[in-house]
Amino acid sequence: MQIERIHHVAYRCKDAKETVEWYVKYLDMRFILAIAENEVPSTKEPDPYMHVFLDAGMGNVLAFFELPTRAPMGRDENTPLWTQHLALKVKSMDDLLEAKARLQAGGIDVLGPTDHTIFKSIYFFDPNGHRIELCADTATPKMNKMLDDVKWEMLNEWAKTKKAPQHARWMHDGSFKGE
Repeated sequence: MQIERIHHVAYRCKDAKETVEWYVKYLDMRFILAIAENEVPSTKEPDPYMHVFLDAGMGNVLAFFELPTRAPMGRDENTPLWTQHLALKVKSMDDLLEAKARLQAGGIDVLGPTDHTIFKSIYFFDPNGHRIELCADTATPKMNKMLDDVKWEMLNEWAKTKKAPQHARWMHDGSFKGE
């Protein structure tokens, strides 16, 4: 068996309608499906929910559950805010900067662009507190090859030491010297 693609990724939301409207307005996602039940189909547990699905492009689907009978959603307090996030690819730097301007015009705080050498990113939070990253790729074939060549060495070193291997330090120290 080989996985074809991610069918959908689901998160919890505070308000399904507000969430759909936000993603449509700020990220141009198309609202594609709503499912609502009073019982969980897999467990038969009585638990009313609204499950909404948004088109994230190229067959990717982002979904949310509103669970009105459950305690308000929280977050893992042992995990830093910057860690758990959803990264979405945009076509170009122009699109990235246009998205940043649209978000800021809507009163949303945006961090970046941050230069990761192989891509540039902006970061912000959706109305549910989920961190979103928009990325514009900037990698060259040489960069991708360099990273591919060291991925296992880095992972194995990390597994032994739990200290950041320096094999790809060039991504954030500005030392990459072009093609």
